[in-house]
Amino acid sequence: MPTSTEPQIHPLLRERWSSRSFDPTHELDEGELEQLLEAARWAPSAGNSQPWAFLALKRGEQPHARFVQTLSRGNTPWVPNASVVLVSLFKAGDDEDPSFTYSDYAEYDLGQSVAHLTVQASALGLGVHQFAGFDHDAVAREFGVPANWKVTTGIAVGRYVGPDEASVDAKWDGRERVRNPLSTFVFSERFGEPRWS
Repeated sequence: MPTSTEPQIHPLLRERWSSRSFDPTHELDEGELEQLLEAARWAPSAGNSQPWAFLALKRGEQPHARFVQTLSRGNTPWVPNASVVLVSLFKAGDDEDPSFTYSDYAEYDLGQSVAHLTVQASALGLGVHQFAGFDHDAVAREFGVPANWKVTTGIAVGRYVGPDEASVDAKWDGRERVRNPLSTFVFSERFGEPRWS
């Protein structure tokens, strides 16, 4: 949580949290899932290219079980509890010639679409935790991803379980949220010279 002396940002952004403790009984309905992906759809992109795609894998469905088999050891205990896992992809090459670069900005544009999705999830009272610990190549093979698309991240979405509801691993969910000050990454005259001290 930002201190009272910091400029205030919208609560949906300020209170965002990447918990690893999801309610394994919570179910995301199709309407909510569609809202999340609709938010991603309306993100800006270079030339309106919209170079993103998502695998939508709901807990309890067979595709979700197939994805869970690809998780890294560290993500196996918590990712399956999320209501849905979205696997993000971006278009890296031309449909006819996968070696041809589709857009220099495709990864950036995918990131924007996921950010929009994350804010929409917060507005719905849902938690989001993005992760990369899974076998990307195995997912590409298992789900028939074309060669000109790149599997990027997993996005676990669901209802967070608070410390009053269940045992929460303090290693992950008891840490204070800390961010680097603006002076470490906002420059004007020269790189490395802070705009604000």
